[in-house]
Amino acid sequence: MLTMRRSNTTSWFDGYQPRGWDEVVSDGGAIRPHYQDIAHRLSDLNPADVERRHRLADLTMRQQGITFTVYGRDQGVERIMPFDPMPRVVPADEWERVERGLKQRIRALNLFVHDVYHDRKILKDKIIPAELVLGCTAYRREMVGIQVPGDIYIHICGTDLIRDPSGEYLVLEDNGRTPSGVSYVLKNRQVMKQAFAPIFGDYSIRPVDDYPARLLAMLRHVAPGGIEDPTIAVLTPGLYNSAYFEHSFLARQMGVELVEGRDLVVENGYVHARTTTGLKRIDVLYRRVDDQFLDPLVFKPESILGVPGLLGCYRGGRINLANGIGTGVADDKGVYPFVPDMIRYYLAEEPVLRNVETYRPTIPSHKQHVLANLHKLVVKAVDGSGGYGMLIGPASTAEERELFARKIEDNPRAYIAQPTIQLSQHPTFVDGKLSGRHVDLRPFILYGEEIFVLPGGLTRVALREGSLVVNSSQGGGSKDTWVLA
Repeated sequence: MLTMRRSNTTSWFDGYQPRGWDEVVSDGGAIRPHYQDIAHRLSDLNPADVERRHRLADLTMRQQGITFTVYGRDQGVERIMPFDPMPRVVPADEWERVERGLKQRIRALNLFVHDVYHDRKILKDKIIPAELVLGCTAYRREMVGIQVPGDIYIHICGTDLIRDPSGEYLVLEDNGRTPSGVSYVLKNRQVMKQAFAPIFGDYSIRPVDDYPARLLAMLRHVAPGGIEDPTIAVLTPGLYNSAYFEHSFLARQMGVELVEGRDLVVENGYVHARTTTGLKRIDVLYRRVDDQFLDPLVFKPESILGVPGLLGCYRGGRINLANGIGTGVADDKGVYPFVPDMIRYYLAEEPVLRNVETYRPTIPSHKQHVLANLHKLVVKAVDGSGGYGMLIGPASTAEERELFARKIEDNPRAYIAQPTIQLSQHPTFVDGKLSGRHVDLRPFILYGEEIFVLPGGLTRVALREGSLVVNSSQGGGSKDTWVLA
């Protein structure tokens, strides 16, 4: 095994400090086997080469409009997703376990969603407190008793994984409503091939570019029964949504229409798109609009993003939505601690991937522990996302901790707390050298005729030194993720 001090591996790793679990460098200073070829190939690139290629990658992303929107920032709303050219590499045996655990998890989550909108067996058997589920802000009573094709509610899931200091993969959270980020996985791979082709070397890397075709095949499979050639569309909130690039990119890659609520109308019990040649019936909507904005006749009456009458068509089986309405009950952070119990209950299996230890302030002893240890814990709003609504205890001020203590006292159901886990570290190009930055991983899972896990996923990196917040909205970037064949 190569060490950082071998002159033939380059000076890139000179002075590099592995901390916690480092993806590339072991505690003894050795380059892990699956990164040795990259270390050798980096030795052929000097800082000027890397900087030139890095600028090329940024220019490519800017020219192709690979952006996201950040709300409430003075410098403007459109930003490029920062791209780091040092790829993350996952060995095949590691990935096999991750893939197996993700497939197990999405099966259990779908069984749970079906159950809580039908027989509620898991609640009657007191595996999960009924008040926790039925009181969830994402629980949609309008979905009770509705049959959906194949009993599949979560068709697309982005599950966030981290690695603890021992290197074990843990599930941080599930995103089963409108998960975003897969477009950056595909674009990162394209940019990497263009700007950093030499680094690919002799690696045999599993492809990711078939994701749009697999997504389309899944959407066709879950169309209402009896439709041989379903018409599919992607429903977007519009140009100013933070993930609009992804919505338009996926629609274009699948060869389907990108529509907004104003483009759709319910006629004769079916959803139609307005076209220049008249109305065109839509059979499946890959919706990237949140539940509460989908149908102003049922949810928020002031919504202009949805389609009046959509829920009635959905209830009648005349259109299918991916993901289904009401899936947020499965990724509520208050429900998250019970996913291992769901796996045991529905599948009679032990979880392949563990959860992060989680405290629930609704339990008096947990609340007492959380309030006494706010300086050590990460506190999250159960319905928060994007890195907002969090308290990272070790980086917080006394005033912030006091504010969160009051919030927890006022509404303990609205929060969970977890130990501050040092996310794994990965070498990242910063100011012309490699520095350790914390990373997580969001693989994407499709559930249709079969379950498909995209090999790799979105590696997000916290670009600020020492930061544990990887979200793009909070200054994070991303890396290409290679799963070895």
